[in-house]
Amino acid sequence: MRTHLTDVAARLAGRKYVLDTAAFGGAGGGAQKRLQTRTQELQAQRNALSKQVGMLKGKGEDASAVLAQVADWAMNPVSEAALAELLPRFDAFVSVIPNLPHESVPVGHDEAGNVEVLRWGSPRAFDFAVQDHVDVGAALGLDFETAAKISGARFSLLKGPMARLHRALAQFMLDVHTNEHGYTELYAPYLVNADSMSGTGQLPKFEEDLFKVPRADGTSLYLIPTAEVPVTNIVRDEILAADAVPLKFVCHTPCFRSEAGSYGRDTRGMIRQHQFDKVELVQVVKPEDSWAALEQLTGHAEAILQKLELPYRKMALCTGDMGFSAAKTYDLEVWLPAQNAYREISSCSTPRPSRPGACRRVSATRKTSPNSCTLSTVPVLLSGAPWSRCSRIFRMPTVRWAFRWHCVRIWAESIRSSPHPDSLRAGGLPGVVEQTNFAAFRVNCGHAWL
Repeated sequence: MRTHLTDVAARLAGRKYVLDTAAFGGAGGGAQKRLQTRTQELQAQRNALSKQVGMLKGKGEDASAVLAQVADWAMNPVSEAALAELLPRFDAFVSVIPNLPHESVPVGHDEAGNVEVLRWGSPRAFDFAVQDHVDVGAALGLDFETAAKISGARFSLLKGPMARLHRALAQFMLDVHTNEHGYTELYAPYLVNADSMSGTGQLPKFEEDLFKVPRADGTSLYLIPTAEVPVTNIVRDEILAADAVPLKFVCHTPCFRSEAGSYGRDTRGMIRQHQFDKVELVQVVKPEDSWAALEQLTGHAEAILQKLELPYRKMALCTGDMGFSAAKTYDLEVWLPAQNAYREISSCSTPRPSRPGACRRVSATRKTSPNSCTLSTVPVLLSGAPWSRCSRIFRMPTVRWAFRWHCVRIWAESIRSSPHPDSLRAGGLPGVVEQTNFAAFRVNCGHAWL
């Protein structure tokens, strides 16, 4: 960014972001790097002199000359003070700059510029009027009215067969990703501190989208908007051995969003909720492996849809529709019969191995030998449009997949108007419900039954 500022500004314009190049200089720009380097050099020299003093005294020799030099350093803390004043301004400036798109990302202004990569399956034809998930779900235990009485708008209460389906879907996805795709299952905190939210980019830019929980000691915790926050912060400020990567995590959590700015949008049903469940995939990989990891992770997301026999299409998002820190994003859109359209239910993203304004964020280092570390400063996109905005700087690239619980809605829209809840079988794991009315609920999971 410091050496190619004009080019960076031009590429960011494709993301509908105007980079204030003059403000970049005012915020520190190249001066920040020069001052930080000089300060580190001075600190190293001071530490070396202090070590020399100890050695001389240990030998019983005169250390007064060296002590005088150390005193001179102590009397002139200009660089450290200047750096401490400059860094917050520079940090605030770069924290709102989106990532640069990969060269393969189509250029476009909005979702109309997205490019279809492939389609899987064919939408079903029905000989009856298809109902949406709100109407069909009511008979299965999908209750919005009671949820509104308990909590307000944009909440749902699942009862009986619908609650069992919800649990079964989570179990099914976790089993597939751990047993077939090699992910390690995690159970993570639902409340996190501000450092964790800052590390993954929700703070400070998107605080209005969060639920904040004040504490008696004056600090605050935040309900997680996605499992990406606790999962990626596992490696924050950690040193990882070279043979420790890739790391592959899967985590099922509820997610909490205030949906600020969405008043009047998607008010019917489960499309835009304050609380919903999600299974998150995160891979931590070497920078050179990030593009291959994106393709692999997207394939893992597609495998779930294929096992559920849900027709979908894979879309490459254009520059104007990608999330904040994505370098490349694929959306998976499933066919909704009641809406006669494809709707996004999964977003798979990866960062670029470099980002404009890389600066003091969530970081991890990859240890390449017992005596050295390779630092690869990388942004990380942990979630995709439209349910999350993202990240900051991560010193290991990650790719993730989020599957929101719209499967319940999608399948419900494929069912006849008078389903029979008693056709659901007893048991704890997902399986196949064979009655005609529930054919769309099929989950290929061997011997287990819903």
